[in-house]
Order: sequence, then structure tokens, then C-alpha cells
Amino acid sequence: MSKGLMPGRRVFLREALATGTAAALVRPGGACATAPTVSAGPAVVEPNAALVAAETQVLAPMPSLSEPTATDSAHIGNPGSDFMVDMLRAVGIDYVAAMPGSTFRGIHESIVNYAGNTRPELITCTHEEASAAIAHGYAKVAGKPMACLVHSTVGLQHASMAIYNAWCDRVPMMVLAGNIEDSSKRRTGVEWYHTAQDLGAMVRDYTKWDDMPLSLQQYGESFVRAYSMSVTPPMEPVLIVADGELQEQPIENASDIVVPTVRPVAPPAASPGALAAAVELLRHAKSPVIVADRAIRTAAGMNLLIEIAQALNAPVIDLLARMNFPTNHYLNRTWQQVALISKADVILALEVGDLWGVTGAVSDSIGRPSKRIARPDAKVISISTAYLYGKSNMQDAQRYSSATLAIAADSEASLPELLRILNASLTTEQKESAAARTGPLKQAFDAMRTAARNDATRGWNASPISTARLSQEVWNVIKDENWALVSSSLFISRWPQRLWDFTEPYQYIGGEGGYGVGYGAPAAVGAALAHGRAGRIAVNIQTDGDLMVLPGVLWTAAHHKVPLLTVMHNNRAWHQETMHIQRMANRRDRGADHGTVGTVLNDPAIDYAAMAKSMGMWAEGPISKPEELGPALVRALAQVKNGQPALLDVVTQPR
Repeated sequence: MSKGLMPGRRVFLREALATGTAAALVRPGGACATAPTVSAGPAVVEPNAALVAAETQVLAPMPSLSEPTATDSAHIGNPGSDFMVDMLRAVGIDYVAAMPGSTFRGIHESIVNYAGNTRPELITCTHEEASAAIAHGYAKVAGKPMACLVHSTVGLQHASMAIYNAWCDRVPMMVLAGNIEDSSKRRTGVEWYHTAQDLGAMVRDYTKWDDMPLSLQQYGESFVRAYSMSVTPPMEPVLIVADGELQEQPIENASDIVVPTVRPVAPPAASPGALAAAVELLRHAKSPVIVADRAIRTAAGMNLLIEIAQALNAPVIDLLARMNFPTNHYLNRTWQQVALISKADVILALEVGDLWGVTGAVSDSIGRPSKRIARPDAKVISISTAYLYGKSNMQDAQRYSSATLAIAADSEASLPELLRILNASLTTEQKESAAARTGPLKQAFDAMRTAARNDATRGWNASPISTARLSQEVWNVIKDENWALVSSSLFISRWPQRLWDFTEPYQYIGGEGGYGVGYGAPAAVGAALAHGRAGRIAVNIQTDGDLMVLPGVLWTAAHHKVPLLTVMHNNRAWHQETMHIQRMANRRDRGADHGTVGTVLNDPAIDYAAMAKSMGMWAEGPISKPEELGPALVRALAQVKNGQPALLDVVTQPR
């Protein structure tokens, strides 16, 4: 019972006892009957209008969240949180994702009232991990950070998985965490549980920088520094701790606050000398191969990579952490990686996060033996910002590999000079030698694409629906639209990249980075926010296990009318984990019969269409007959083109 109700209840009971009517029953119509003299306990009183009116008169007003003080009713027209919102605007933050929390209530109120909920707009979330993952997906499409607000200790711990994903994925993000730093200002109880002496320590291993400003002047400087560091390659999340008192106290002298000018930092480009050394190796190569991972951010960058690949007639392997190279270009040989690497004499690696994994492999067998895939004499050129930073606790750096020529620089920023030096250095004989490879390269590309189409026909009419059929049906519906795939293709056997024509960098943004389950659905919503502003159709082929981590994001999509087409890859399992358990059982000669215990999502099966409908989203399904999928996709796409999110629950084969 709340304290605000207690005075009225006490008066009512005191008066009732004094008049001897404590056990009176109030019947409909106001008729009263006297209760028996002996009562087993307090009577249940059915309310009527007279009783409600009488009790309302003696109810005390609801108390404030703390004991009343002289400042409770004071008007603060210029709180520090208004300045904090101005800082968000100054760096161009368009959206702030948040599940409400009291430690950032000042910023929350300033966004919706001072800023009018416009630039930035508050994106309401049901979990802090969703808030951070939405910001993750948005940044990869928009090319700039989004912010998320988290509630001190508990909120930051919830968001930590998504922040870690963004760290591994090299994605900029502004994390603002509320905190009550002065212990004498904390209300008893919850504000002590929800405060940390060093809040940034929770995520310091996987953020690029964090600060806990003690004044608005420091806040302004820290915010600009954090933003600049976040968007400078290697891009990463940053954290600013926003003190609750600093948010809520008035700005004493606004004119005394001097905010540094927000200016972009030029990404680090490789030196001409280093690039000349790289070109010297490349132009003499007989079997050069280009491997790209998180290399390309813009259309201009992709065009430069195409020109470099064509000048060398070097096949390109796209590791798909980003959309690096058109899938319909004859030099895209992604699906022949091992064969190409094993024959390459020179390998140009662009922002490759796992260089050792490109040139070698570790077997998932007892003893974990490793072997080299690349030729012993292969020369490796690595251009990467990974050489410019490092943290030791989180092991996302992968196994170390010594490149023949290691260049600490941003790959895309280095491509213009690399192309210039290459074109100036290639001799006529070298150009002719490269051109002679065109015919065989085109034949190999055509054979690779034909093999993919033939493989896709297997189980074409199967029920549950194959992931190849699912991917092709989606492609048939969106191929004439301005589209983008905003989900990882890893768990559907990369069928979209094998069957679709990806030609623009924005059409694929890669996966979760740290392989943290729960990224997919909220990141798709964040990406769709950015794509929607550009007039594109965002498509999310959504795994079922991932959605169940943060299903509330469906409500966020419906609430904010985010145009997103979600097609469930509902194989009713965490299939990768099923394979792991079965592998262990087989290795130990225990049989695979129980390999699905603890790894399947059935009995009962989850109705994702019903779930989406319950949150206000248009939905259909479950669909298990392949002939029903195409027409359902047309209906769903119509909803998305009308500015609404839509979901189709499709029951699928494992992968």
C-alpha cells in the first residue's frame, strides 16, 4: 500500500470502529445490513459513490519521491540537462534510444520538452541491450553514431552485451549513463544500489574512452572528445557518465561554458612510401588475391576497390563483415576462398580482423591441430587500423599473424593513393599479363554462380521451407525496390550473397561483431531507422533464437512505425548449438539421439506472428508451405511500403 493512501484508510477505519459499523456491508443501491455481532475478520466493503466521495476527501496527496524540501517547488528553467541535449545536437545525433531510468531523468525530460523530441528523437525501448543494439545497427547505415541512455549500474550491465558487440564490430556509439556521484545527494535505498564509484570500469575493456565529468564545462569538453574518438578509425563505442545533480541543477553562468568546436578528424591514411612498397609486391604478382573485411564504408570506397581489383585482375574475397565488393562482379570469388588463398603469391588484406584465420585454420577436433592454408612463400600485405589500438582482456584481436608488409592505416582512406601509385607503376607488360587473366576469371565466376543456383534447388519444395528458397522468394519481391539487407546472413548459409545482386555498400552491414545473440532484431530496427530516412526498404531475415532474447523490440518498431520487413528464419532451435552437442556426443560415442535436449525451441512451438500482433505489428504465419511464401511476402511488403513494420513467421529448415 502506498504511503499516499494510508491517512485516508486510517481515518475511515477509526470512524468505523467508533460508530460500530466496521463490519457493515455496503450493498448496491446504498442499502445497509447489520453484520453479525461476531466477525471472523475484517469485512470486504463493496464501494459505492458515497464511500468513494467520503474517502477521497481524507486522502492525502501523493508524496514526492523524496521528503519535501524548500527546493521541491522551485522552478528551474535552465537545467544542466538542457546543455547536455545541446551537446547531442551539436554533434548531429538524430536519435537517442532508451528504456526509462531515474538517473537520467533530467536528460530524458530535456529531450522531450526542451528539444521537442526532435533532433534528437527518443526511441523508446524495453531493454537497455536493445537500446545499444539499435544504436549499433543505425551507425552502420547512417555512417555516424546514435546515442543510447542507460540507467547507471543495472542499465549499463544490461547494455554491456550490445556494447561489446559494437566494440568487436568497430562501430561508433555514444553511451550516456546516469549516475549519482555525490553520496550525500543519494536517496536511501535504490540510489545506492544504482550508483557506482567508477561506473566506466564495467565496460572499460570494450569501450574506446570513458569519462565522468564533474562540471558542465568538463562535460562539454569530454563529450566532444568522446564523439571525435568514436568516429575516428578504429571506430568504437565511448561512454560519458552524466551525473544526476549535474543534470538537474540550474546552469549558473551559461556564458562561462566554452565548448570546443566539433570538427571531423581525418582518418589515418597510409604513407606514400608504404603504399609504394605494397604496389611493388602487387604489380609483380602472378596470382594476387584481395581479401576485404571491414574495409568499405562508402560508394566511393567501393568504386576505388573495384578499380584496384580490375587493374590487377585480382579476385576478391569478401569476408562480409561489411558489404565490400559487388556480388555480381566477375572478380568476386568469395565462395572459393580456400582454393584462391592456397594458390596466391601475394595477398592484399584490407581491415581483416582475423589475418591468421585467412592464411591458416584450426580444426575443431581433439587437440585442435592447426595448419597453414596459404603458400609458404606467399607475401601478405595488411592495411588495417587494428595496428593502432589494442586491449588485452577481451580476446577479439584473434591469433597474431605477421604480415610481410604491415601498414597501420585506415584501408578506405588509403585506397586513393594506392590506386594512383598502382596505375603509375604498372608497365605495359604487367597490364597485358593481368588482362590475360580476364577470360579464366570470368569463367570461374560464372561457374561459381551456377553452382550456387544449382545448390539452391535442393529441397526447393520441401516443408519446412529451405533457407535457399526463403532467400530467393525474398529476392523476387524486393529486387526492383531500393532495398537493403539489415541482418546477418551467416545462419542462412550466406544464400543472399550467393543468389542476390548486392551492388551498394549500404545493402549489407554485416553481423553482430562479437557473435552475441540478441543483436539481430534490435540492430535491424536501428538500421531500418536510417534506411527509412533514405527511402529504402529494410529487410531482416530474423533467426528465432536471437529474437527471443529481446522480443520487446517488436513493440519499439511498431510504436515508432519503423518500416522494416522481418521474415522469420524459424527453425525452432538454436541450431548451431544443436550441432555442437551432437558433435560432442558423436566424438564420445554416445550417439546423437539426445543432441537436441536444451537446444530446441518447441513443445510448445513459439507463435511469432501472434507475438508480433500482440505488440501492434502487422504479421502473418506460421508459413511452412513454400508456395504460400511468395504471396505472403507481397502482402507484407505492401505494409512496409506504407510506412509500417511487418513480420512473416516462416518455419524453415535448420540452415
